[in-house]
Amino acid sequence: MSAAKKLIRILAARSGEAIELAFATADGNTVKVLASEDQIDRLVDELEDLLNSPADED
Repeated sequence: MSAAKKLIRILAARSGEAIELAFATADGNTVKVLASEDQIDRLVDELEDLLNSPADED
C-alpha cells in the first residue's frame, strides 16, 4: 500500500447507479472511485463512529 497523502478536498456526484467520489491531494493528484449507495452508507457510519469516539492522546 502507498503512503498516506494529505487530503485537500472531496467531491461527490451521482454517476448513474453509483456515486463518484473524487479525492484531491496536496501533491496535486486526484483519485476517483465509484461506490454503491450501500458502501457510502457504511462509510458514513464508520466516519460518525470515529468522530464520536474520544481522540487518541499522543
